[in-house]
Amino acid sequence: MSNDKSKSLFEKAKEYIPGGVNSPVRAFRAVGGNPLFMKRAKGAYLYDEDDQEYIDLINSWGPMILGHAHPVVEEAVKIALVNSPSFGAPTAREVEMAELICSIVPSVEKVRMVNSGTEATMSAIRVARGYTGRDKIIKMEGCYHGHGDSFLIAAGSGAMTFGTPDSPGVTKGTAKDTLIAPFNSISAVEKIIDENKNEIAAIILEPVVGNMGCVVPQPGYLQGLRTLCDKHSIVLIFDEVMTGFRLALGGAQELYNVKADMTTLGKIIGGGLPVGAYGGKKEIMDYVSPLGPIYQAGTLSGNPLAMAAGLAMLKYLKSNPAVYNQINQTTTKLVEGLRDQIAKAGQKFTINQVGSMFTLFFTDANVIDFDTAKTSDTQKFAIYFQSMLSQGIYLAPSQYEAMFISNAINNVEIDKILKASEQALRQIKA
Repeated sequence: MSNDKSKSLFEKAKEYIPGGVNSPVRAFRAVGGNPLFMKRAKGAYLYDEDDQEYIDLINSWGPMILGHAHPVVEEAVKIALVNSPSFGAPTAREVEMAELICSIVPSVEKVRMVNSGTEATMSAIRVARGYTGRDKIIKMEGCYHGHGDSFLIAAGSGAMTFGTPDSPGVTKGTAKDTLIAPFNSISAVEKIIDENKNEIAAIILEPVVGNMGCVVPQPGYLQGLRTLCDKHSIVLIFDEVMTGFRLALGGAQELYNVKADMTTLGKIIGGGLPVGAYGGKKEIMDYVSPLGPIYQAGTLSGNPLAMAAGLAMLKYLKSNPAVYNQINQTTTKLVEGLRDQIAKAGQKFTINQVGSMFTLFFTDANVIDFDTAKTSDTQKFAIYFQSMLSQGIYLAPSQYEAMFISNAINNVEIDKILKASEQALRQIKA
């Protein structure tokens, strides 16, 4: 494949954009080579600046559940655009979106629109702190909640510890209020709570992790956290930026029948446009300004284009529940094909799947947390990635990311993916 235009654009981008990209994972540093610059997309396919075609297994990191450029979403954006892309004032669509979210997500009674998942999670922990009058939060190692200072904290030695900054610019003062526990360990969370009595404002986690690869909550884990939060008056926050409206219409909370106190949302509620939201119990959300004392604001919050796209997407999904059965079955068929194929190739592997999310880990460990995810052979993944890319299959450019299936993918694409995978596995073996 020729990627001349992408290479040229990347060289030019590096002159003006740090690292040549506007989000680090796009730089392909984990897999080698240069990033591809995309020009257009339709259905299950992406097309780069050199007009080469790729089956898309990222789908903009989740929101393109209906595939790219779906006519229902496109038409909604066109209608909204005619009336101006932004007002900086309330619109009827914001009210309709809020009502729709509250009717769908089991735990959300009130919701505030923001502009990104990061903004949603930052706001949620501020509200939790203001509501409880406590400063500390617990996050799970390997869960990513955006680039807010409170979340860029790495675990130190031992299973749980005071956090240490994971990025220059994050102060030690901020880090000390973020405590780390391994995902899927109730005992670790219990120990932290016991050592910090009446100091924990919130526990935040991805109920199904997407940012150390797809990692599944073990039976009883989410309910165990719910029980602990009830016992100690801690706000339980589910970061459903990836899982909301994707794993089920009501997200992971519907799938696992566990309600959070607060929920952060994004991705799908913008239909692919920049958007986020945080919501939860009325008694908590009423602490948010202008009704309450906790300040949060945003000029572009509830942007009319994003609201129009998101409403079109959510209404379609609500009226067509068969979409979930379809994408889940498609994902399972693909995953089963990959499992058979990789096992026959004699490679060590684990594939985690929940609904239409999955990750292929090059390890035979049972991947249940960050430590087990890190046993993966990232060099093998890089070889696999580059081979798949050269054959027109666009995977997440990191071993530690989930992949997402859209309902635009069918048996034709599955056959192409499996054929490419067979060749990629031969290259690993060589």
